[in-house]
Amino acid sequence: MGDFWVFGYGSLMWRPGFAHTQTQRARLHGFRRSLCVTSHIYRGTRDRPGLVLGLDRGGSCVGMAFRVPHELRDEALAYLRDRELITSVYLERMLPIRLESGESAVAVAYVVDRTHEQYAGSLDEVAAARIVSGAVGQAGPNEEYVLNTVAHLKALGIRDHWLEEVGRLVS
Repeated sequence: MGDFWVFGYGSLMWRPGFAHTQTQRARLHGFRRSLCVTSHIYRGTRDRPGLVLGLDRGGSCVGMAFRVPHELRDEALAYLRDRELITSVYLERMLPIRLESGESAVAVAYVVDRTHEQYAGSLDEVAAARIVSGAVGQAGPNEEYVLNTVAHLKALGIRDHWLEEVGRLVS
Protein backbone atom coordinates (compact mmCIF):
# COMPACT_ATOMS: atom_id res chain seq x y z
CA MET A 1 0.00 0.00 0.00
CA GLY A 2 1.12 3.53 -0.70
CA ASP A 3 0.46 6.85 0.92
CA PHE A 4 -3.10 7.63 1.94
CA TRP A 5 -5.22 10.73 2.49
CA VAL A 6 -7.25 11.92 5.47
CA PHE A 7 -10.16 14.33 4.94
CA GLY A 8 -10.73 16.92 7.68
CA TYR A 9 -13.85 19.09 7.86
CA GLY A 10 -13.63 20.47 11.42
CA SER A 11 -10.80 20.82 13.91
CA LEU A 12 -8.70 18.28 12.00
CA MET A 13 -8.20 21.03 9.40
CA TRP A 14 -6.21 23.27 11.75
CA ARG A 15 -5.17 20.73 14.38
CA PRO A 16 -4.58 17.42 12.61
CA GLY A 17 -2.35 15.92 15.30
CA PHE A 18 -0.66 13.39 13.01
CA ALA A 19 2.35 13.51 10.71
CA HIS A 20 1.63 14.25 7.06
CA THR A 21 3.66 15.30 4.04
CA GLN A 22 1.14 17.36 2.10
CA THR A 23 -2.01 19.39 2.72
CA GLN A 24 -4.52 20.45 0.08
CA ARG A 25 -7.99 21.86 0.08
CA ALA A 26 -10.42 19.17 -1.07
CA ARG A 27 -14.11 18.61 -1.73
CA LEU A 28 -16.09 15.61 -0.59
CA HIS A 29 -19.34 15.06 -2.49
CA GLY A 30 -22.36 13.42 -0.89
CA PHE A 31 -21.72 14.75 2.62
CA ARG A 32 -21.98 18.15 4.27
CA ARG A 33 -20.48 19.73 7.38
CA SER A 34 -23.23 19.92 10.00
CA LEU A 35 -23.78 20.51 13.70
CA CYS A 36 -25.54 17.16 13.92
CA VAL A 37 -23.85 15.44 16.86
CA THR A 38 -24.94 16.08 20.43
CA SER A 39 -22.08 16.58 22.86
CA HIS A 40 -22.62 15.73 26.50
CA ILE A 41 -18.96 15.81 27.52
CA TYR A 42 -16.82 18.35 25.65
CA ARG A 43 -19.39 21.00 24.67
CA GLY A 44 -22.37 20.16 26.85
CA THR A 45 -23.67 17.88 29.59
CA ARG A 46 -26.23 15.08 29.80
CA ASP A 47 -28.77 17.62 31.11
CA ARG A 48 -27.81 20.35 28.61
CA PRO A 49 -26.11 18.82 25.56
CA GLY A 50 -24.39 20.96 22.99
CA LEU A 51 -23.67 20.28 19.32
CA VAL A 52 -20.47 19.43 17.49
CA LEU A 53 -19.70 18.85 13.84
CA GLY A 54 -20.28 15.73 11.85
CA LEU A 55 -20.30 14.85 8.18
CA ASP A 56 -23.93 14.18 7.35
CA ARG A 57 -25.46 12.90 4.12
CA GLY A 58 -26.24 15.31 1.32
CA GLY A 59 -24.54 18.17 -0.46
CA SER A 60 -20.79 18.54 -0.44
CA CYS A 61 -18.11 19.71 1.94
CA VAL A 62 -14.91 21.65 1.36
CA GLY A 63 -12.22 20.69 3.83
CA MET A 64 -8.54 19.87 3.98
CA ALA A 65 -6.89 16.66 2.83
CA PHE A 66 -3.70 15.42 4.45
CA ARG A 67 -1.35 13.01 2.72
CA VAL A 68 0.10 10.47 5.13
CA PRO A 69 3.15 8.43 4.11
CA HIS A 70 2.68 4.68 4.05
CA GLU A 71 5.19 4.11 6.85
CA LEU A 72 3.12 6.32 9.21
CA ARG A 73 -0.25 4.80 8.28
CA ASP A 74 -0.73 2.67 11.40
CA GLU A 75 0.35 5.47 13.73
CA ALA A 76 -1.94 8.03 12.05
CA LEU A 77 -4.94 5.70 12.01
CA ALA A 78 -4.45 4.76 15.67
CA TYR A 79 -4.37 8.46 16.59
CA LEU A 80 -7.44 9.26 14.48
CA ARG A 81 -9.42 6.34 15.88
CA ASP A 82 -8.60 7.38 19.44
CA ARG A 83 -9.68 10.93 18.63
CA GLU A 84 -12.74 10.34 16.46
CA LEU A 85 -14.24 7.03 17.55
CA ILE A 86 -14.60 7.64 21.31
CA THR A 87 -18.39 7.21 21.44
CA SER A 88 -18.88 5.44 18.10
CA VAL A 89 -21.01 8.31 16.76
CA TYR A 90 -18.65 8.52 13.78
CA LEU A 91 -18.02 5.82 11.21
CA GLU A 92 -14.65 5.50 9.52
CA ARG A 93 -15.07 5.43 5.75
CA MET A 94 -12.86 5.52 2.68
CA LEU A 95 -14.46 8.11 0.41
CA PRO A 96 -13.57 9.72 -2.92
CA ILE A 97 -12.43 13.34 -2.75
CA ARG A 98 -11.41 15.90 -5.34
CA LEU A 99 -8.18 17.67 -4.44
CA GLU A 100 -7.70 21.35 -5.21
CA SER A 101 -5.03 20.31 -7.71
CA GLY A 102 -7.78 18.59 -9.72
CA GLU A 103 -6.66 15.08 -8.83
CA SER A 104 -9.04 12.51 -7.43
CA ALA A 105 -8.10 10.54 -4.34
CA VAL A 106 -9.66 8.29 -1.75
CA ALA A 107 -9.48 9.53 1.83
CA VAL A 108 -10.26 8.32 5.31
CA ALA A 109 -13.19 10.39 6.58
CA TYR A 110 -15.34 10.18 9.67
CA VAL A 111 -19.07 10.44 8.95
CA VAL A 112 -21.91 10.56 11.43
CA ASP A 113 -23.76 7.35 12.25
CA ARG A 114 -27.39 8.37 11.81
CA THR A 115 -28.52 5.46 13.99
CA HIS A 116 -26.42 6.55 16.99
CA GLU A 117 -28.18 8.12 19.97
CA GLN A 118 -25.98 11.23 19.65
CA TYR A 119 -27.19 11.98 16.13
CA ALA A 120 -29.20 15.21 16.41
CA GLY A 121 -30.67 15.06 12.93
CA SER A 122 -30.75 17.73 10.27
CA LEU A 123 -31.33 21.04 12.04
CA ASP A 124 -31.95 24.46 10.61
CA GLU A 125 -29.79 27.37 11.74
CA VAL A 126 -32.25 28.61 14.37
CA ALA A 127 -32.72 25.18 15.95
CA ALA A 128 -28.96 24.56 16.00
CA ALA A 129 -28.29 27.99 17.54
CA ARG A 130 -30.91 27.36 20.22
CA ILE A 131 -29.15 24.12 21.26
CA VAL A 132 -25.66 25.65 21.09
CA SER A 133 -26.56 28.74 23.14
CA GLY A 134 -25.76 28.23 26.79
CA ALA A 135 -24.37 24.70 26.48
CA VAL A 136 -21.04 24.27 28.28
CA GLY A 137 -18.91 21.15 28.59
CA GLN A 138 -15.43 20.15 29.73
CA ALA A 139 -13.84 21.93 26.75
CA GLY A 140 -15.80 25.14 27.30
CA PRO A 141 -18.85 26.92 25.92
CA ASN A 142 -20.49 25.51 22.83
CA GLU A 143 -20.76 29.00 21.33
CA GLU A 144 -16.97 29.26 21.52
CA TYR A 145 -16.64 26.01 19.55
CA VAL A 146 -18.93 27.28 16.78
CA LEU A 147 -17.35 30.74 16.57
CA ASN A 148 -13.83 29.29 16.65
CA THR A 149 -14.75 26.89 13.84
CA VAL A 150 -16.20 29.70 11.72
CA ALA A 151 -13.07 31.81 12.30
CA HIS A 152 -10.76 28.95 11.34
CA LEU A 153 -12.77 28.18 8.21
CA LYS A 154 -12.60 31.83 7.14
CA ALA A 155 -8.84 31.90 7.81
CA LEU A 156 -8.49 28.90 5.49
CA GLY A 157 -10.60 30.63 2.85
CA ILE A 158 -13.48 28.18 3.28
CA ARG A 159 -17.03 29.54 3.41
CA ASP A 160 -19.80 27.63 5.14
CA HIS A 161 -22.86 29.86 5.01
CA TRP A 162 -25.00 27.60 7.20
CA LEU A 163 -22.40 27.46 9.98
CA GLU A 164 -21.68 31.19 9.64
CA GLU A 165 -25.38 31.89 10.21
CA VAL A 166 -25.42 29.69 13.32
CA GLY A 167 -22.36 31.63 14.50
CA ARG A 168 -24.11 34.93 13.89
CA LEU A 169 -27.14 33.77 15.86
CA VAL A 170 -25.11 32.68 18.90
CA SER A 171 -22.73 35.65 19.02
